[in-house]
Amino acid sequence: KDLHLPVAVPEVPSSPRHEFPADWSIKTRLLFMSSQPFTWAEHLKAQEEAQGFAQHCRATETNLPQSVQEPKLSTELRCAFQQSLVYWLHPSLPWLQLFPRIGADRKIAGKASPWSQDEALQQVLMSDWAVSFTSLYNLLKAKLCPYFYVCTYQFTVLFRAAGLAGSDVITAVISPTTRGLREAMRNEGIEFSLPLVEDSRTRKQKNSEVNLEMEVANSLEVGNSMEEGEEPAPSDEDDDDDSFSWLEEMGVQDKVKKPDAISIKLRKEKHEVQRDHRPESLALVKGTNAFTLLNFLINCKSLVAVAGPQAGLPPTLLSPVAFRGGTMQTLKARSINAKARVDLAYEDVFSLEIVGPVLPHSLHSLTMLLKAAQRGAFSAALYTHEPTAVFNAQLDQASPAFSQETLHKDLLTCGLHPKTLDQLSQCPTLGKSSIRFLEMRDYAYTWK
Repeated sequence: KDLHLPVAVPEVPSSPRHEFPADWSIKTRLLFMSSQPFTWAEHLKAQEEAQGFAQHCRATETNLPQSVQEPKLSTELRCAFQQSLVYWLHPSLPWLQLFPRIGADRKIAGKASPWSQDEALQQVLMSDWAVSFTSLYNLLKAKLCPYFYVCTYQFTVLFRAAGLAGSDVITAVISPTTRGLREAMRNEGIEFSLPLVEDSRTRKQKNSEVNLEMEVANSLEVGNSMEEGEEPAPSDEDDDDDSFSWLEEMGVQDKVKKPDAISIKLRKEKHEVQRDHRPESLALVKGTNAFTLLNFLINCKSLVAVAGPQAGLPPTLLSPVAFRGGTMQTLKARSINAKARVDLAYEDVFSLEIVGPVLPHSLHSLTMLLKAAQRGAFSAALYTHEPTAVFNAQLDQASPAFSQETLHKDLLTCGLHPKTLDQLSQCPTLGKSSIRFLEMRDYAYTWK
């Protein structure tokens, strides 16, 4: 399939599984629906809220029974719910919505931004941001932070610790990228690959090999009928200089304008430019190159907008764990009760809405709680921040010596529940798409 085309959401859901695949896209909203009420998620007591924050900061592991008999009376469930809503953010400017950043100019326009015209203030904000970014990377390297996002006004970077997403080294994925950004990274000595482009080339190569075999088979049949001395048609893939040699033979090479070196170069670069801002422009950086990328991003001038509503505003850092300069935030949750017409009668339908930057671990934590509280039956509509859907592409092949168990043990102190860690350790399988609909029946998941 053409990589430029949007990936269609399959009509048929997956077969039921006890676990759904990791989804590395950031969700902006979740809407859970159930025939059982969500009253347990309402009006948390001050003590329960405080306990939930403490459990988050201490990475307390909560293991609920398969089914909670009285969810509304379960303090353990309510505290775990508060714990699962926590995320960490930098910078924190309460009057500005700092996620999403791509395409957010309208939402930020008109809001106070005292730094936009003040260069000294911009420098203070950026130096503070660099300290927070470096702190997050150090936590990631020490396997005390599983992953984090850097959200700029043009692209997003996802840093993942060694052991996550099937990789045995630290990885950073950047999307979307432009030719200018890729050139700048190459100039800094950052080694990176474009896995989706390479995957496309491999598939095209396989297809062309199959076509070639068919052509060879056909030519063997036709070959006998070809006249002696007849030559096959020249290939389109001849070098530009060679393809003009026949003009010289005819003696008209001076009368026909040949493309100069610049034109040839522009034509070759056209394909690279066409990838810009598209999912297949995703760049993968591995191992020690991730640290070079950190330094590159800290010093990168195009990281911050120079004009418009986001001018001078440092990128947003999003993390599942605390870091230097990070501010604790919580996702907004509210339950809604409604009546839905089923056949000739009206039935109660209960829903729970979660709004904010929902990170991969939060989605998994919330489903574990709902599994116990809603007796193994609920459905969810998931709203994806589209530029991050491509982070679900399978990017990396681990080395043969890769030991999942060893890396898993190293990550046990990264702040995630062991079951969530298990899920996020698996190789991504969703391609360039993300989960849009998730359903649990009889404690088994299906998804689209």
